[in-house]
Amino acid sequence: MQSFFEYDGFSLAYQEFGPPDSSERPIVLVHGLLLSSKHNIPLAQALADRGNRVILLDLLGHGESDMPRHSRYHSMELYAKQVVGLLDYLGIQEAVIGGTSLGANVSLEVAWAAPKRVKALFVEMPVLERAAPAAAAIFLPLVIAFGEATNLLTQTGKFFARLPRPTLYSEVVLDALSREPVSSAAVLHGLLVGRLAPHPSDREKIETRALILGHGQDILHPFSDAGALNRELRNSELIRANSFFELRFPPNRLSEKVADFLDEVWG
Repeated sequence: MQSFFEYDGFSLAYQEFGPPDSSERPIVLVHGLLLSSKHNIPLAQALADRGNRVILLDLLGHGESDMPRHSRYHSMELYAKQVVGLLDYLGIQEAVIGGTSLGANVSLEVAWAAPKRVKALFVEMPVLERAAPAAAAIFLPLVIAFGEATNLLTQTGKFFARLPRPTLYSEVVLDALSREPVSSAAVLHGLLVGRLAPHPSDREKIETRALILGHGQDILHPFSDAGALNRELRNSELIRANSFFELRFPPNRLSEKVADFLDEVWG
């Protein structure tokens, strides 16, 4: 069930999964760039079945949350503050923080800015220094396109919005294609002019226990970034996924590994 809370004058959306007795095992999962929290629902359900309280947050400019049309509202640091704001709203002192791609980087920001609020980290497909050239090459043209072809992309988005959504992942993809272009440009612009994640020298100071999941054959999420993060985080474990899709359809070995990790963290 979708719920909302007010943060810094905006409305942010979140969902919760888990049995009533799971309140002492919270994990917040953060979505990927320009996606909603819906793509984390299968993993959330699998982790909830293992006794965890799973909370999915739509960051500002994503999903069902408000969509400000200026880049000043979008940065890794601001997104990290929204995660902490959700913890404050729910009265959670300490939680596991995790996410995919954008969500992975936001999780690192939370661990750096508010370490006492982070019990552990689950980081999938971080986008760090080795991915920076690919990220710029991919997203800068998109920012320009969203600005120069707003009318065309608005009509295209309306077309995708009318298409049927027979499965969860078709809904995730079509929702992304249906986004309003100006708000999408604001998100990308804000992130491009800000920092990707805490500096490597700062990441080396993060003592939080972490599970890192890396992927091969992906220029935006190179395994070398995951490997570098594993070396920087002194209390981390690195797992290589067979493909991007492996974790998307739990239960599987990766979702079971994440659930086992949570058992160890809370044990």
